[in-house]
Amino acid sequence: MSLRKPSAVLPLAALAVVAAALSGCAPQDAKSDGAAAGTSATAGSPASCAPGALATRTAGKLTIGTDKPAYDPWFSEDKPENGKGFESAVAYAVAGKLGYPQDKVGWVVAPFGKATAPGAKDFDFDINQVSISDERKQAVDFSSGYYDVRQAVIALKGSKAAGAKSIADLKGSKLGAQIGTTSLDTITGTIKPSSQPAVFDSNDLAKAALKNGQVEALVVDLPTAFYITGAEVPEAQVVGQFESASQGEQFGLVLDKGSKLTPCVSQAVDALRADGTLAKLEKQWLSDAVSAPVLK
Repeated sequence: MSLRKPSAVLPLAALAVVAAALSGCAPQDAKSDGAAAGTSATAGSPASCAPGALATRTAGKLTIGTDKPAYDPWFSEDKPENGKGFESAVAYAVAGKLGYPQDKVGWVVAPFGKATAPGAKDFDFDINQVSISDERKQAVDFSSGYYDVRQAVIALKGSKAAGAKSIADLKGSKLGAQIGTTSLDTITGTIKPSSQPAVFDSNDLAKAALKNGQVEALVVDLPTAFYITGAEVPEAQVVGQFESASQGEQFGLVLDKGSKLTPCVSQAVDALRADGTLAKLEKQWLSDAVSAPVLK
């Protein structure tokens, strides 16, 4: 899912954790080539990436941005600073690799749409389920990918959409997703429904629309799908997932366009993938207990 913001009725953010309750996607392959999907991030030199001495916004401190509310399973209790949830844990792991312990890390609110738009940022990097894309790279830099994304469909139990076994079965359904996300791109580019999808400015609006019948199904990333159906809308179920992971969709950390930190941040992400940390955190916070059928 890319994932998210600006529109009128609508979108999908990510949600919160309770890792055990989540039963989400299988851990990512630690050998996957995250750097390939990133931006022009080449490994920085030891001097330019000296631990704790980067050219950050505030000397000696690393400032990280994310949206609010910060949803599970990516964060926990709407508190990015607590280190709980997959993205919070990843952010602190990256910070540690860069030489910034937790007490040297600060957080700022960065709305999804603003974080990925052109212009100066008030963070050193942003972590917010942002899928790496060529279009976004025109406005911002990305680190190497830290999470391999799969999109999924959720629908109310007993509905026609809930019985879908293929992409073709979803074409006649009223679908919804958060604006500006790869979830919405999946609807328009992969499902290609017969009616225009509903677009939402927040995940809460999207869930409300599903509950009240404004839409028959939502498209979100797979961990979010399992969290919604397991903890927030138990009357809904995961219908299936798409093969987006095989197409190389990844979440990346967002930086200013041309940021001097990009090579160092990518170097940190690559190291965390290589030593198995990303896979470990994914298993801890997103869970590998449940799989979903692939819709073709």
